[in-house]
Amino acid sequence: MDGHVAATEFVAHPCPVGALLDDTARRFAARPAIDFLGRGYTWAEIGALADRAAAGLQGCGVVKGSRVGLCLPNTPYSVIMYFAILKAGGTVVNFNPLYTEREIASQVRDSGTSIMVTLDVAMIHKKIGNLAAEGLFRHVIVCSMTAALPAFKGWLFGILKRRDLARVPDAAPYIRFERLIETTQKPASVTIDPNEDIAALQYTGGTTGIPKAAVLTHANITINVQQVRAGGPPFEDGSERIMGILPFFHVFAMTAVMNLGVAIGAELILLPRLDIKQLMATLDRKRPTVLPGVPTLFTAICNAAGKGRDLSFIKFCVSGGAPLSQETAARFTRLSGCPILEGYGLSETSAVVSLTPPNLIKLAAVGHALPGTVIEIRDPDHPEAILPAGQRGEICVRGPQVMKGYLNRPDETASAFIDGAFRTGDIGYLDDDGYLFIVDRIKDLILCGGFNVYPRAIEEAAYQHPAVQDAIAIGVPDAYRGQTPKLFVTLRPNASTTTDELTAFLKVRLNPIERPKSVEIRDSLPRTMVGKLSKKELIAEEAAKGSPPLEPS
Repeated sequence: MDGHVAATEFVAHPCPVGALLDDTARRFAARPAIDFLGRGYTWAEIGALADRAAAGLQGCGVVKGSRVGLCLPNTPYSVIMYFAILKAGGTVVNFNPLYTEREIASQVRDSGTSIMVTLDVAMIHKKIGNLAAEGLFRHVIVCSMTAALPAFKGWLFGILKRRDLARVPDAAPYIRFERLIETTQKPASVTIDPNEDIAALQYTGGTTGIPKAAVLTHANITINVQQVRAGGPPFEDGSERIMGILPFFHVFAMTAVMNLGVAIGAELILLPRLDIKQLMATLDRKRPTVLPGVPTLFTAICNAAGKGRDLSFIKFCVSGGAPLSQETAARFTRLSGCPILEGYGLSETSAVVSLTPPNLIKLAAVGHALPGTVIEIRDPDHPEAILPAGQRGEICVRGPQVMKGYLNRPDETASAFIDGAFRTGDIGYLDDDGYLFIVDRIKDLILCGGFNVYPRAIEEAAYQHPAVQDAIAIGVPDAYRGQTPKLFVTLRPNASTTTDELTAFLKVRLNPIERPKSVEIRDSLPRTMVGKLSKKELIAEEAAKGSPPLEPS
C-alpha cells in the first residue's frame, strides 16, 4: 500500500449554509436549540431571530458578498448572526475576541470587513470602538450580554458586573441588536451558488505564520458537515446535546459543534469561556451527550472531576486542535466510560479531514480519511512523489471540503497545492489500515490549548523592547495546554532589563494565548553556520531536561 488513501464512496449534496438552519427549524421547531447559562431557546425561535437579523442586515446594506465580521465569544448571538449573515448573502469573517487591537485592524483591512458584530463587554468592545473611531466600519452591531442571560442572572450581571459592560454610543455607526431585529419581515431571497459563493473567510497563519484568509465556500462547509455525519459517530437527530465551549470563531468548533449541531437538531449548550467550576456545574445540569474539545479541556475536566463524578451521560467525545496524550485519553475514559475519538483538520479544509471511527480506535492515530476525502503522504523534498505506507512525509489532502484558496494571495495559493492536492505543512504517515498519524509540524508552529501560536509574533513583540537584541520563541511541553511558549532573549550591549519587566512589556503587546509563560535572558543564543538564529538546539535542550509542565493560569 502506498501513502495514499482513496476516497470512500460518498455522494455530496452542496447547499447554502443557511439551509441547515431552515431545515432544522422546520423539522425540530419545538425542540431545544440553545442553552446559554440557563436561558433556553427553541429551534423555531433561533430560526425566526436569524431571519429577522438577516432582514435587518439587508436594511443596513448587506448584499451578496458583503464582508461581515463576528467578534464574539460563544453566545446565542454567535449562532443567530452567523446564519443571519449568510442568509442575507454576506460572507462571515471570524475574529478572535482575544486578539489585540492591532491584530483585529490588520484582519479587518485585509478582509474588507465593513460591518462588525460584537458584544457590549468592555474588554472586547473597547478594541472595536477604537477601530470604529478610526472609520474602519460602516456599522457596528452591538449585542447585549445581559439580554442574553436568564432574567435574574441578567439583572445581577448588570449590577454586579457593571464595570465589565461598555457604554455604547447611541449614534452611528452603532446599532443595537434589538434595533436590528425590529423588523418582522423575512429577508429578501438571495441566490447562492454553493460551489462558488464564499460563506466564510477563516484566518490562519498556515505554515508561514503570516495571517491569511482561507476562502471557504458554502459547499466546502455544508459538505464537510455531511462528511462528518457519514464518517463519524451515529448521532441521533433531534436528541443529542452538544457541549459548546470550543469558540465558534475557530474553524473546528464552527463545523464540528455549531454547524453539525444545527444540522442534526442538537441542543447547543453554550459557555462564553472556560471557567472550570462553571463547566462542571453545566455538565451536571445539562448532561451533554456529545463533548467536542481540545486536550486542554479534557485535562481540565479530569483534574476537576475527582472521585465519584458521574459523566456516564457522555456518548461521544472528539478531540482536535492539538496532539492528545495517551495519559489524558486514558484518564478521561476511566472517568466517563467514553473513549475520546481523535480527528485532524485545518482551517483550509473547513475543517475536518479525518476522524477516528468509534468502533476501532488506534492509540496516537487521528483516524481515517472522511468519506469523499483523499489523503496522500508526499516526499517534502520531492512532492511529486507519493510515499508508501509507514513512511513519513507531508500530509496532502483532496476533497470537497478543501478551500478555494487564500484571499488575495495567488502566489501562496499556488504554492499550497501540488497536483491539485492541498499541502498541509504537517508531517505524518498512514499505516496499512489507512489510519493517519501526525508526527510533527514542518514549521515552528506552537499548539497551545488547541490554538495556533506563531513564534514570529512573540519574537517581533520582544524586539520592540529597547534592551532586546536577539529573540527566539519555541514551544515547550505543558501537561495542561499541550505546549506553551517560552522566550529566550539576549540583551544589547550595556542594556539591562529583568524577566519580570519583559513579561510586563509583552503582556500589552500579545494576546493571552501568545504570551510566553517563561522568559529566559541569556548571554548568547544558538546560530546556524551562516549566522541565523537557530531554534533546534533550544528545543533539544528543553526536551533533554524534561521541561516541567506549567500549571494553568
